[in-house]
Amino acid sequence: MSGKYEVGTVTTGKITGIQPYGAFVALDESTQGLVHISEITHGYVKDINEHLKVGDEVNVKVLSVDEEKGKIGLSIRATEEAPERPASQAKKAPKKRQAAVKTTTESTEGFNTLKDKLQEWIDQSQRDDLIKK
Repeated sequence: MSGKYEVGTVTTGKITGIQPYGAFVALDESTQGLVHISEITHGYVKDINEHLKVGDEVNVKVLSVDEEKGKIGLSIRATEEAPERPASQAKKAPKKRQAAVKTTTESTEGFNTLKDKLQEWIDQSQRDDLIKK
């Protein structure tokens, strides 16, 4: 692989193949890279074929270079300005949640703590009418 492509380089390439996960781009006669589907354009891409076709010339930015595996990660999206969102779609600050207010009510039903039940058990154990003989 040619060492002339470094991370951050912007260059022109030609689409040589399209797969469901991305598009292959020839940077020169001997070097090819992949533009992952998430790097095609700003926004959601369901079908790459709606955005690109084999033979298209595209500007790409080098995102990663793996000399050992011979792979180059590319992005078309990084060479384009992000479109401005209409005010209706702008991200709003998340609403702050109020802390839940805990109220404790004394109830004779449901679960009781051991501390609550201990005295009751002691009293029961000392009653003669409950002791089996």
